[in-house]
Amino acid sequence: MSHTRERSPSHPAPELLGHGLRLRHWDPDSDADAAAWLRGRSDPEFRRWNTPLKTVTDLEGARASLRAGARSVAEGASAAFRITDAASGTTLGHIGVNEIDHVVRVARIGYWVLPEARGHRVAARALTLVARWAFADLGLHRLELGHALGHHASCRIAERCGFPYEGTLRGAMFEAGRQDAFRDVHLHARLATDPEVGAR
Repeated sequence: MSHTRERSPSHPAPELLGHGLRLRHWDPDSDADAAAWLRGRSDPEFRRWNTPLKTVTDLEGARASLRAGARSVAEGASAAFRITDAASGTTLGHIGVNEIDHVVRVARIGYWVLPEARGHRVAARALTLVARWAFADLGLHRLELGHALGHHASCRIAERCGFPYEGTLRGAMFEAGRQDAFRDVHLHARLATDPEVGAR
């Protein structure tokens, strides 16, 4: 069972609680949050499958990245959550609803999990919580989830959570560590009218 908490005045999205997780807001002024963001974004597995426009290499860069994310959240273009263990409060990873189009009612979901939290269905549980909130509270009709071809773990998470594979987007994202070469992307999506599968 899950429920939402009250919204923070500085954050348009509520904290989300359920499936043993609490999805909280990232705080750019928190040393602990900045350190967790740096670890996640500099992790070799993250870099294998993602090529951000700006690489985060130190704590100051992590804070700048979090501040940029907070501006996007304040503008209503995204919603970003720090995935934490509901009991201990330990940070486990990140999940975001990005590129929110309030007219067409579509957005893209992205997530990553810290190395020590992998293998515990953290991403699947967080994805279930966030999808439910995005459909119910944001009124979105379609949520898309894309991952680099060959990222089988992300593919399994999407399928488990009711995001079926829809096709391959050719050359739709950067190659690992490069911005002059491209690779294909598996596109998954779920509609508000699709049944909720839940984190399995």
